[in-house]
Amino acid sequence: MDIFSYEFMQRAFVAGIIVALMCPLIGTFIVIKRQSLLSEGLGHVAFAGVTGASLLQIYPPLGAAALTVLTAIGIELVRRRQNQYTDMILALFFYTGLALAVIFATMTKMPSTGLLNFLFGSILTVTTTDIITIAIVAVFVAIIVYAIYSRLLFTAFDEQIALTAGISVGRINMLFAILTALVVVMGMTIVGILLIGALMIVPVASAHLWRQGFVKTLMLSEGYSLLSVVLGLWAAFEFDLAPGGTIVLVAILGYAITFLIFIKK
Repeated sequence: MDIFSYEFMQRAFVAGIIVALMCPLIGTFIVIKRQSLLSEGLGHVAFAGVTGASLLQIYPPLGAAALTVLTAIGIELVRRRQNQYTDMILALFFYTGLALAVIFATMTKMPSTGLLNFLFGSILTVTTTDIITIAIVAVFVAIIVYAIYSRLLFTAFDEQIALTAGISVGRINMLFAILTALVVVMGMTIVGILLIGALMIVPVASAHLWRQGFVKTLMLSEGYSLLSVVLGLWAAFEFDLAPGGTIVLVAILGYAITFLIFIKK
């Protein structure tokens, strides 16, 4: 229990648990929509937002949020016209974001340590202000998901049937894209821009191995995500490891163990 005697670890656990609850909430729908690369790609765009904001001397997370949300909106608008080429559209936006990130990174005077914190996470340096910001975003995301839950679920499984049922698929998809962007930016402080996609997808992949209904799968993925963050932070503290990478490795280990258990049945 000595781990909780340090204030920075207390803040790390609080922030980590909030993000751990939010990532599967969005990730479960991402998997159903077969857009698993969306979170990864938006992370690249978020990096461009961080470096661009630093260049303009703006608060980096704010720049990341603005550019990532705008990109999510752009992806959804283009996808409506070329729905059969979703992967290609995602790639176009993501490569653009990565190219801008490289250019801004060479132009900005932001210290390399600062850039590395955003790339690989800096959960141990999370401040009270960061926690408040993450909590506000998390509450907002949870409220919106709750409000559109049935329509979002219907749309995720089959957009054509959802349209026939009178659901405004375009509006639901746009809201979901924005929520995904916000969760990506919220989670980059915890596991980093390069790994946030893993925390959104791997726990969901582990939960899918149980072959349960949607609600049970969502609950299981939340459990896997929480265990990944808690055990990952503990291991990082005990063995002096990088928290972000350790959290993701624990999540992958959870998937591997679950896979081995069910493959024998």
